[in-house]
Amino acid sequence: MKTIQILGTGCPKCRQLFANAEEAVRTLGLEAEVAKVERLPDIVKFGVMVTPALAVDGVVKSAGKVLDASEIGELVNA
Repeated sequence: MKTIQILGTGCPKCRQLFANAEEAVRTLGLEAEVAKVERLPDIVKFGVMVTPALAVDGVVKSAGKVLDASEIGELVNA
């Protein structure tokens, strides 16, 4: 099972990306867990300077934009 991590401090775009990730898991049948990373020191450890960001199993796949469910599915399955 993969882990999808949403990196962000809780802004509206971060919350939307989290919701889209949950939708991707649900509707696309992905075997993944969605987790939030909201503490700034933890986000910086990923090397991310713009949020929201999405990481899959600890590897940043996207930063600075809100991906839709299908885009998230492509990144998780890549």
